[in-house]
Amino acid sequence: MILPIVAYGADILRKEGREITPDYPNLAKLIEDMWETMYASNGVGLAAPQINKDIRLFVIDSAQIFENQEEDEKGKYPDEPGVKQAFINARIKELDGEEWAYNEGCLSIPKIREDVMRKETVTLTYVDENFVPHEKTFNGITARIILHEYDHIEGKLFIDYLKPFKRKLLRGKLDDISKGKVRADYKMIFPK
Repeated sequence: MILPIVAYGADILRKEGREITPDYPNLAKLIEDMWETMYASNGVGLAAPQINKDIRLFVIDSAQIFENQEEDEKGKYPDEPGVKQAFINARIKELDGEEWAYNEGCLSIPKIREDVMRKETVTLTYVDENFVPHEKTFNGITARIILHEYDHIEGKLFIDYLKPFKRKLLRGKLDDISKGKVRADYKMIFPK
């Protein structure tokens, strides 16, 4: 089932997610719905707070980026061909490498894209959808998507990384989103 995306301005997007246990109700269905919602919205990642769930769960599919890249982009990123994975109760163990800029967007903040600086590499501890524990290091585009989605379960948004002047310039657009004056190509829930 395709779920509506929570728009900027909703309190849940600023709330730290809570850890879940294997008996979380309908978890397999929720993850399946998150994949369906992410693909229907043309996203490469989706976190539970974006579908109005205050839990530490996100899904990513960086393989889509590599499948759709231009010929001259091939081989540019170390994580090619990408990763498709669900992350539950993720915690960052280490950030490493140089910071690099990449133009990010967010399904909860439609029609706004900005360059964001993030580290090249992230090491995470997490459990998968079967609650098997993992500790794994990711880099490149995959690390970037993970860090973006991880921020969601920490109550942060990519616009928090922008300089104050840039955020001030975006204030009108952000206010329009929170008031439901911006439309996306997917169903959204706007703050009351």
